[in-house]
Amino acid sequence: MESLGTFLRSRRDRVTPAQVGLRTYGTARRVPGLRREELAQLAGVSAGYYTRLEQGLADTASEQVLSALARVLRLDAVERTHLLNLARQSPVPGLSEPPREAPHARVLALLNSLGEAIPALVLGRRGDVLAWNRTGHALFARHLAFDAPKEPGHRPSIPRMFFLDPRTRDLHRNWEELARIHVAYLRLTAGRFPTDARLAELIGELVMRSDEFAAMWATGEVADCTTGDMHLSHPAAGAVSIAYQVWLQPDSPDHRLEIYTPNDPASAAALQSLANVSRQDDVREAGAAPRGRPEPSRGQPALAGPSFSTISR
Repeated sequence: MESLGTFLRSRRDRVTPAQVGLRTYGTARRVPGLRREELAQLAGVSAGYYTRLEQGLADTASEQVLSALARVLRLDAVERTHLLNLARQSPVPGLSEPPREAPHARVLALLNSLGEAIPALVLGRRGDVLAWNRTGHALFARHLAFDAPKEPGHRPSIPRMFFLDPRTRDLHRNWEELARIHVAYLRLTAGRFPTDARLAELIGELVMRSDEFAAMWATGEVADCTTGDMHLSHPAAGAVSIAYQVWLQPDSPDHRLEIYTPNDPASAAALQSLANVSRQDDVREAGAAPRGRPEPSRGQPALAGPSFSTISR
């Protein structure tokens, strides 16, 4: 998990003296951004205190100090929240509890009420797929069993799929943009849930197994993933451009309902075609034996499994 000092250092490195009105007089600088003493002076604290804070040696930091640092570091609202989360001395009541594994009934009811051509997923705090509708499954993970989210030890993991599954990379034409958003959101989640050991294991695994994840994680970016666009090259539906919107239930803060809507008539037609194929598959599979989890091909990463050495949460 990330420390307060690591985050402060990464944000300090990205702010140039010119951005905060400091003159450098042409002298060579050994740091890419602000020096510790420069940040401390601008925030109104002593250089010694700020150094101890960044090195993890200070006992605490007041909200006033954190607000001053956030101002100088030009943090946005999401980054300010992350800074406050990292500075907490103890977990906030309710946030340290284990995540609810089953989607709330109201979330499932909303998922099932969507039209068949509207893909949707229910995700847990670590990016596990807790539920999906037929079109969501067909659009993002048709190579996995539809019932995979029902098995707590074998649920598909969106972060693992994004960084460890070549099929997911090939699906997304704007993969790098979306991958950076996923990493930034994982960092935000890690700040909110500092005692979540399985989340820490997930991040550690991805750092070890994916050089791209490790490089993106090292940037220190933080973001909330609530709206955006995806541009897909689907093997069955072709080119699909969709917008995603995240819905949160106040009584299920661990769960996110992601709904995907077409950006243009061609994408709407492609989603409808995919929904039609999924419906036909349902008819063919009615009465047939349940599909087992697919075995990964040689050289391909497993997509689900009982531990964090595989793609599960």
